[in-house]
Amino acid sequence: MTARLLLVDDDADLLRLLQMRLESAGYQVTAVASAEAALARISHERPDLVVSDVRLPGQDGLALYDRIRAAHPSLPVILLTAHGTIPDAVEATARGVFGYLTKPFDGRELLDTVASALALAPSPGGAPGPGSERWREDIISHSSQMESVLADARLVAASDASVLIRGESGTGKELLAQAIHRASPRAGKPFIAINCGAIPEALLESELFGHVKGAFSGAIAHHRGLFQAADGGTLFLDEIGDMPPALQVKLLRALQDRAVRPVGASGTVPVDIRLVTATHRDLDAAMATGEFREDLYYRINVVSLHLPALSARRDDIPLLANHFLAQVAGRYRKRLNGFSPDAMRALVAAAWPGNVRQLHNVVEQVSALSTAPLVPLSLVQRALRDPGVAVLTWAEARDRFERGYLVDLLKLTGGRVADAARLADRNRTEFYRLLQKHKLEPSLFRGEADDVVK
Repeated sequence: MTARLLLVDDDADLLRLLQMRLESAGYQVTAVASAEAALARISHERPDLVVSDVRLPGQDGLALYDRIRAAHPSLPVILLTAHGTIPDAVEATARGVFGYLTKPFDGRELLDTVASALALAPSPGGAPGPGSERWREDIISHSSQMESVLADARLVAASDASVLIRGESGTGKELLAQAIHRASPRAGKPFIAINCGAIPEALLESELFGHVKGAFSGAIAHHRGLFQAADGGTLFLDEIGDMPPALQVKLLRALQDRAVRPVGASGTVPVDIRLVTATHRDLDAAMATGEFREDLYYRINVVSLHLPALSARRDDIPLLANHFLAQVAGRYRKRLNGFSPDAMRALVAAAWPGNVRQLHNVVEQVSALSTAPLVPLSLVQRALRDPGVAVLTWAEARDRFERGYLVDLLKLTGGRVADAARLADRNRTEFYRLLQKHKLEPSLFRGEADDVVK
């Protein structure tokens, strides 16, 4: 499908020349003379790319970009700039603008920049439904690393193959699962998500498969599980690596039989779901230790997608930071136009162990504290130094508590597993499994246990 371009410039001669060059290259081009006209046009028919002059009557090109970014964060924008507005264009690039062209520029430079922007943008057309870019609209990115993942996700979405999404905590695995669902033939049916590590083992089976009235104490009515709730649609099991082994067997049976047996029921209920799972754990290592079933692994891992860490896609940091800033500023009722250049450089250079989730929390903090339209470097540095910014997920917090608890027990008992298991009210087999999970060696606690660091 032919890509649609929107040109914005109040110089009628230049506008006509640009339109002729781009149309001769095969693009469908609409030309307007102001930011206001451009916004009206975008609301009527969304283009695939906007090319705008910085100097415009009324709202300038930077203000136009801010409006586009807030409403259509994945729509690429190229700025045209004269010599005097180069600093503005450079700052805008740090804020997420795809790029800028300095006047005068030659036709080849224009066509190359446009082609590059379209290549990294979602597919042309913008028509509603699975064929448009709306399937991935929540994933803010223009980096080549993410575009490769999204291209694979778009292909696999058309099938019913089970997908395993790997990636560190905070990389956006559930957002990718939602995008796959929206791009699939099941898009009109439910998308149901559950974090397997956030629900106690005793309740997880009932949550997944349902239960009948009287199945256990407190089961005062029939309960449809999430498999039934997702019937016809997509079921997303986050942190599948934390699923207890006993429940892994029942999950495998449900996937093989395409039916579930509610707790306490004598029969099964047929279900039709597409399964997407995710984990930050090394499932190969978990299989080697017996914590994850090999047959289930091959059932859920028909297609594997790996989300890169934020530190591996630094090109996306300005785009993400400004997208989050626009969202949060509205909630705090503040006029925040972006980050100062040195503040943005600090964001791009940061380590980001908590990935996109941590970046969002940093932006949230600086937005709450900022008193100027441009967020200064000092606030960003303060937020990056604050360990409280990297908010843990439920599973991460549980793992941290669990490991600390085990260390305290082993210290208390001098590494005697039988005593530690008895204090924890757990059998030795289960206790050994927990020690193995957290890579704790009881012998290290015998004698000089103070060297063990939590």
